[in-house]
Parts: sequence; C-alpha cells; structure tokens
Amino acid sequence: VQKDHVHLVVMVPPKLSISDYMGIVKGRTAIRVFNRFRKLKKKPYWGNHFWSRGYCVDTVGLDADKIRRYVKYQEAKERQSESRQQRLF
Repeated sequence: VQKDHVHLVVMVPPKLSISDYMGIVKGRTAIRVFNRFRKLKKKPYWGNHFWSRGYCVDTVGLDADKIRRYVKYQEAKERQSESRQQRLF
C-alpha cells in the first residue's frame, strides 16, 4: 500500500474474469473503509467513490519474485521520499 495507490500480486482462478475480480476487490474494500471511517462517506472527497475507475493488470508467470521485489522496492522508495519531505517541514 502506498500513499495514492496499491500494488497487489494475486492468483485469480481461470474461471473468474479479471474485471469481475477487481469489482469484488474494489467493492468489498470500499465498503470496509467507509464503514470504518464514516467521515469519508459523509464528506465525499472523491464523488462518493473510493477507487478510481481503472486498474492495471499484467501476468506474472515465472517472474513472480521479480514483481514482488519491485513492489517492495517501491514501498521502500515511498517511505524514503516521505521521510525526506517531513524533514523539510
């Protein structure tokens, strides 16, 4: 999880379409967030939507470890950037 987006590495069964899967993930997580943080629902910052419309999908195959390392690197890079910004202020 990063400041403005999320990376997921998941296995989706072949019988389930990616768009159906993303609808389930986005729907359930939005409900949980809005139930836990009710102020977000009362003051809709995003036009009453938690997630943006789109998503990016790629297959991993044999490069799963490479993808996981990339995600970890992005998380570390984000934390490092936030730390630098906090020191400026």
